[in-house]
Amino acid sequence: MRFISTRGAAPILSFDEVVLAGLASDGGLYVPESLPTYSEADWRAMRALSYPELALQLMWPFVEGSMPRETFARMVHDAYSGFRHAAIAPVKQLGSDRWLLELFHGPTLAFKDFALQLLGRLLDYFLSERGERGVIMGATSGDTGSAAIEGCRHSSHLEIVILHPHQRVSEVQRRQMTSVIAPNVHNVAIEGNFDDCQAIVKASFLDQGFVQPHRLIAVNSINLARIMAQLVYYVYAGLRLGAFERPLAFSVPSANFGDVFGGYLAHVMGFPIGHFVVATNANDALVRALDGDLSRKPLVQTLSPSMDIVVSSNFERLLFDLHGRDGARLAAVMQSFQTNAVALDPEVVARARQLFSAAAVDDATTCAVIRDVFETTGELIDPHTATGVAALAVAPEGMGEVVLATAHPAKFAAAVKEAGFPEAPLPPDMADLLSRPEQFTILPNDRARVVEFVQSIMG
Repeated sequence: MRFISTRGAAPILSFDEVVLAGLASDGGLYVPESLPTYSEADWRAMRALSYPELALQLMWPFVEGSMPRETFARMVHDAYSGFRHAAIAPVKQLGSDRWLLELFHGPTLAFKDFALQLLGRLLDYFLSERGERGVIMGATSGDTGSAAIEGCRHSSHLEIVILHPHQRVSEVQRRQMTSVIAPNVHNVAIEGNFDDCQAIVKASFLDQGFVQPHRLIAVNSINLARIMAQLVYYVYAGLRLGAFERPLAFSVPSANFGDVFGGYLAHVMGFPIGHFVVATNANDALVRALDGDLSRKPLVQTLSPSMDIVVSSNFERLLFDLHGRDGARLAAVMQSFQTNAVALDPEVVARARQLFSAAAVDDATTCAVIRDVFETTGELIDPHTATGVAALAVAPEGMGEVVLATAHPAKFAAAVKEAGFPEAPLPPDMADLLSRPEQFTILPNDRARVVEFVQSIMG
């Protein structure tokens, strides 16, 4: 498989090159040049596979040519061996035809473990093969950072620099990052919001004079390997919930659109997903985008902080397809968006609306949903998952409903308390998390200072 940039001017790359590059040199994001498709019989045959076996089957076409299949098979098995549930991604019934897809059984209690446990192993392999060291540089609104650190902390080929917004992530999210005391782990608290962190990272990746000498590597969802790994659980759940017997609507808590795009790739590969519901909090960039409005609004702090984002990077990947995969046309749109609000072509919006709906959920509704789900099912859900439940109000009628449970409620004590419940306990192996020593550096919202910091750790 080969990979092309959404803006059409960057070189076509192989999988290993894409994993190490992250952002394309023309400012775009890499997507597959083409995807394999499977018949109904092919999909039905996959139902007998375990989660690691299914992951190997679906991801191998992306990876083929970059490593031996047996090497990748071991890597996939190892990536999911540390999950706390034997099913890896179990489904739990919430109503007569409503289901919860639990994605929080990994090492850091969030869905990002599915991709980052694998990505860390891929990076270590590719750098080892090249005899190189690299610097992971990423921005996080909470979960990506801890998952990246957990997935890459043992690598002898990587330094890990994770930027998070100072005092704008939950305490559990922060401590999952800052309590990892390792010589190659460097946590940086930026005096700003997530979008400030993301802007520093994006600008750094566009600075080729900085990228090349330091082998800068992205672990945010701009890295296509993240999206590749996330397509698997849509298929895994859909096969168990009868996707071929009736259509399923997946409701996805999202701000950066990466998780949704994973499901979209499964759809393009021929898996029968009836509809996607994109759930946001008060930061409703994706709701407006699916109405044709690409514009920026001031960021609002909410009880679902992992979605406190006002610029959705991965939406560009969908826009590429919606614009007929015309990189030059999309580049013009994205260039205009840098400085202005952009109104999308009505035909583009109409095409998006055939498969996607979206809803913004405020904090009061989030808390009400947490209470309602607990009262009716006994399940305590986190605030991000609650937005997914609430957003089902805009799902098409007559479909089975699957909500992605993206994080464990213990990670978001403030929201759980606001909803009227005591704190959800952490798993036993993490019970002492809040008393572990921390190590991080506070820096101003200034890219030059971050660059100096990275250069200092590289020597």
